[in-house]
Amino acid sequence: MRDGNGDAAITGLVLTGGGARAAYQVGALRAIARITRATRIPFQVLVGSSAGAINATALATGAEDFQGATARLWATWNCICPEQVYRTDVRRLFGIGARWMRDVTSGGLFGHRTINYLLDTAPLRRLLGANLDLDRLPAHFRAHRLRGVAVSATSYSSANGITFFDGAPHIEPWVRSVRVGVRDRITLDHVMASTAIPLFFPPVRIGKMFFGDGCIRMVAPVSPAVHLGAERILAIGVRHHATPGEIVDKLQPDTHAAPLSEILGTLLNSLFLDSIESDGERLERINRTLLLVPPHRRSTQALRIIPFLVLRPSRDLGDLAEDAHVRMPGMVQYLLRGMGAQNRAGRDLLSYLAFEHVYVRRLMRLGYRDTLARRRELELFFSGGPIAEHPLLPRKERA
Repeated sequence: MRDGNGDAAITGLVLTGGGARAAYQVGALRAIARITRATRIPFQVLVGSSAGAINATALATGAEDFQGATARLWATWNCICPEQVYRTDVRRLFGIGARWMRDVTSGGLFGHRTINYLLDTAPLRRLLGANLDLDRLPAHFRAHRLRGVAVSATSYSSANGITFFDGAPHIEPWVRSVRVGVRDRITLDHVMASTAIPLFFPPVRIGKMFFGDGCIRMVAPVSPAVHLGAERILAIGVRHHATPGEIVDKLQPDTHAAPLSEILGTLLNSLFLDSIESDGERLERINRTLLLVPPHRRSTQALRIIPFLVLRPSRDLGDLAEDAHVRMPGMVQYLLRGMGAQNRAGRDLLSYLAFEHVYVRRLMRLGYRDTLARRRELELFFSGGPIAEHPLLPRKERA
């Protein structure tokens, strides 16, 4: 890929969360592999938050073989089940529930070792440990296959979004108001911390602090890719951009109090679905502003236009999870029913926890079809044409 000056452009990939919805990204990535036919990974910068951190690091470890990496990612997700992500046995779930009841009703009488999660993700750690060879990353950096890899998590003690990154030695850490970039060798702990959905999955200790899901405080998910030097950015989101008609159709009168599952689903949507959209709008505004600045002035001030493309679902991924509860393990069904998640109620919550084969495969197929439908846009993006003619710039400026 070349930029407008004929130099090799650094392309970044941004993958956000959350939970089972990240299966959509897997289908999109498989389609990108088909469209580009690239042997070597076409992204030199990879940034992941929440479940997107799993997909980003999986691609990074297989940077020398993009076709093989996307095929392995597809095969892994295609066979996934809830038991591979969190423990679903009666003993463990009952034990966690009993500890919740003890802590809530005892007023701290039994000490400070409180429970702070609902689902034990020890199976996910084993699955990732068997499939993610993160020790390969330094070799990819030395061979210049990759410029940088970043995984974001949230510090529960400081309430800051922390982006752990590794890559080219000249990349500097950064500090912003609620987000910090920290150089560190990426390990399984970083990936597990990034995927730790609050309340549902346990916090993960890194060093002396506990961390949770990377989307909690990642108000600017595109920013780490820019800090790592990306000159063009592709993001794969998990939010369907609803039309006004679709929004109106969902405005139904409430006949009963909102169940806990719907409240939790709405909270998770606020964490996972809006940041990539708002950050993309911010980047587009900056691009439009920079188009008004003469090129020579931009270069002297180290300012650059960054073409940005977002792939997003053509359907609401929550709607696709409506029947997922009937295929969940018995004890998980019991837990979800207690929160009011059945039939249409709680489908957004289910969309994050339903690591079951029917729902996951629906998302993968949708991601694959949606991405192939945008083949022309992606071919133009990866061809790296002159900036002034690039299709990602606003129409008024292109005209």
